[in-house]
Amino acid sequence: MRIQATLALAVGCLAAACGTTTAQQPAQQSTQTGQTPAAQGTQGPEGASSPIPSGAPTATPAPSPTRTEPPKFSAKVSRVTRDQVRYSWRPGCPVPLDGLRMITMTYWGFDHKPHTGKLVVNKDATDAIITVFGRLYGWRWPIYKMEPVDAYKGDDYDSIDADNTSAFNCRSATGSSHWSQHAYGRAVDVNPRENPYLSADGTVAHKNALKFAKRPVDAPGVINPGDRVVKAFQRVGWEWGGYWTGIKDYQHFSEAGN
Repeated sequence: MRIQATLALAVGCLAAACGTTTAQQPAQQSTQTGQTPAAQGTQGPEGASSPIPSGAPTATPAPSPTRTEPPKFSAKVSRVTRDQVRYSWRPGCPVPLDGLRMITMTYWGFDHKPHTGKLVVNKDATDAIITVFGRLYGWRWPIYKMEPVDAYKGDDYDSIDADNTSAFNCRSATGSSHWSQHAYGRAVDVNPRENPYLSADGTVAHKNALKFAKRPVDAPGVINPGDRVVKAFQRVGWEWGGYWTGIKDYQHFSEAGN
């Protein structure tokens, strides 16, 4: 009986030892081989592993802001109606009504934004004007305002005082009884406040233009001798009044040069 009891006790101890070894084996293997990233999850504040749920959304980087470019230069040419030139054209003008065209085009403003303006010109001058003002727009060269002189009832003084860029106006040349090139629709005045008309004695008729009377002037919308605005008009055969002797007409460009 003592031998059987001793044998039973030995068998029981052996079974208990085998069970302990079997239970610890997976843990020992896990320590040796480690876990895959999917099984590891994320580390919590205490270093504990938090599993990532299957199908959970992942963070995506915010898209880079896109730069919005201003609209491209555009120009539309249309016939001029009698109502559109009620004050600036009359029978007896050196160009007939059907010889005029309205150009509706974009220009770059002093506020650094694109605008739409209108110029009335001779139908033969449309290509030259569109070419030059397309270049000015591409350079972001600023123009204060652009509307037909009829917005000022054909009054050249009021149009200039408003710093309005305009072209056709059936009137005589300043200080002359001869037709101005504006009466033919072959001249344009650009930013007349920043580019004033100077009499032979150097006086300026518009007080708001006094500070721009001398050249060169470094300011937006100013035209200086030899600058790219002058050269742009020269490329299409138009001359600048700033090169005249005696009087200076810094705002004025014309096909005939006068």
